Amino acid sequence: MIAGIEVADPALLARVTDGLARVEDLLHRELVSEFDFVTEAASHLMDAGGKRFRPLFTLVAAGVGPNPESDDVITASAVVELIHLATLYHDDVMDEADVRRGAKSANARWDNSIAILTGDFLFAHASRLVAGLGPEAVRIIAETFAELVTGQTREAVGPRPGADPIQYHLQVLDEKTAALIDTCARYAGIFSGASDADTKALRRFGRAVGVAFQISDDIIDIASTTSGKTPGTDLREGVPTLPALYTLADPDADPRLKDLVSRPLTDDAEVAEAVELLRVSPGMARARQTLEDHARTARTELETLAPSSSRAALLSLTQFVLDRSH
Repeated sequence: MIAGIEVADPALLARVTDGLARVEDLLHRELVSEFDFVTEAASHLMDAGGKRFRPLFTLVAAGVGPNPESDDVITASAVVELIHLATLYHDDVMDEADVRRGAKSANARWDNSIAILTGDFLFAHASRLVAGLGPEAVRIIAETFAELVTGQTREAVGPRPGADPIQYHLQVLDEKTAALIDTCARYAGIFSGASDADTKALRRFGRAVGVAFQISDDIIDIASTTSGKTPGTDLREGVPTLPALYTLADPDADPRLKDLVSRPLTDDAEVAEAVELLRVSPGMARARQTLEDHARTARTELETLAPSSSRAALLSLTQFVLDRSH
């Protein structure tokens, strides 16, 4: 399994492994600047590791089309990873993060200005790369970037009075995460020569599994004991998660639990209490049901595609998203 995708077919594994190596080589070439410091800052997060999930997804999904080994698929895979890396630099500034991928975040190692400028540098190189894929690819990535920024802004501002906080949260997840997975799927279909119908199905799959992945993160913050993440991290920071939002919207929810999830928690005992209550709450059950609904939508879209090793690999991702939250 690679980053949640079970690549069982040897031929697919060989193609994807070779493709990831080519993407990695292209990324390193793109991060080189005549100013050594820019190269160092731009390479900081990439050299710290990361699963390269978005290039992997693109390479696997390209197997739906007749030309999965196209050079354009490799270029597109590098583009989506550059966009993702750029957003991480900016996110760490907004979140005032100290650590990313086990290393000091760029803003902590240098400062916010350097982190922001480095993110801009990566966006610029993604734009240069995507220009070689044609005007349609440029338009797609521009629309994607606008959606990513909208989602980040939506999260920062919070819902307006009268807005449904649950739907608002799901829209944030869709824009901040699923939008780029959608683009991975779209590029995979276009540049592998897949039919328009198959490309649209891949896109809908990408949207559904992208939101599902983020919902599973919400659940893991409370329910998981094996993920390595400290339970209740989001509760401490006052970050809204789906189980908490469902609890706050439920008139019959435990009043004590509603009080705990309505505010950031600094007391360890209160965090432990909130985690214990949330794990067995109706809000958690509803969050799990919402996760299963998105996973079911993702599977349904895959079923419209012809059977293939790529379809089977993508199906395994759907199951992984469900399993990781337990």
